[in-house]
Amino acid sequence: MKKILMIYTGGTIGMVRTENGYAPRAGYFSSALEALPQLRAEGMPDWELRETSPLLDSSNMTVADWNRIARVVAEEYDSFDGFVVLHGTDTMAYTASALSFMLENLSKPVVLTGSQIPLCELRSDASDNIISSLLIAADDRVHEVCLYFGGSLLRGNRATKFSADGLIAFISPNYPALAQAGISIRFDASALLPKPEGKLRLQTLENVPIGVIKVFPGIQFSLFESIMTEKLRGVVIETFGAGNIPGDGQALLPIIRRAFEGGAVLTVCSQCPQGTVSLGAYETSSALKRAGAVNGFDMTTEAAVAKLYYLFSRGLDKELIKLEMERDLRGEMTV
Repeated sequence: MKKILMIYTGGTIGMVRTENGYAPRAGYFSSALEALPQLRAEGMPDWELRETSPLLDSSNMTVADWNRIARVVAEEYDSFDGFVVLHGTDTMAYTASALSFMLENLSKPVVLTGSQIPLCELRSDASDNIISSLLIAADDRVHEVCLYFGGSLLRGNRATKFSADGLIAFISPNYPALAQAGISIRFDASALLPKPEGKLRLQTLENVPIGVIKVFPGIQFSLFESIMTEKLRGVVIETFGAGNIPGDGQALLPIIRRAFEGGAVLTVCSQCPQGTVSLGAYETSSALKRAGAVNGFDMTTEAAVAKLYYLFSRGLDKELIKLEMERDLRGEMTV
């Protein structure tokens, strides 16, 4: 029988009602799971629950919490066949992206899941997400960090939160689902990463200063000049379409140049969920290309942020980081 470790970090799935709204409560979730007979039914893998402390609303997740989760996986890697990380939905795609880079040579499933409705409520989507995630975590075909929600298994660093209140909360706009759960769980073998060679290696992350700028009509780039100091290491800029910025984007050039000279790496992603960045394809994206910006292609903002954390934490210089940002490392981009 396969043995799976469930890591409960907090989030809606295990929250209870309080006078101040839903909140996680230490010790509650373990008893709630034991009350679900399906989790001990024939055909289910054996599982254990590990509860992190403190339990968090996922909006409070930090780099330190990513490190804590990744260390649990690394420390228990040889004792379990797979892992399920129970997590809040708000930042689940960020955590999934971060773990995908931190866990190098991962050959076992790490599945993140949660719910839109707490397990304690009548109409909760929690039990199906937990059961399906456990079955997927026990499957030998999966060798990567994934996100399971609402019947779909997505590559973790390709997922993004799509709905704040729908039960299908996540999408993977630029990569097909790894599996669909209907009457049976049907895997797309062509979409899965191959099993890597070598032993698992954990790369913890440093809390390096990284910023995200979303371009909008009428944006005054000069307002961002004050934050482009030598302390800033990475910037993800969400542009229009295929990498376009407003026509007066020439004002951005000296700002980018200043950041670059200070050691920062600027990565261009698109505000469009689907499609890819193509710097230089239009005149309005040429300023970014000339200034040395990196092409994020079809990466999500979540993946780009996590990748910057990962590469800077490896101690690489900015020129090598620029090269690595445009190279597919964990299936996070299509080049």
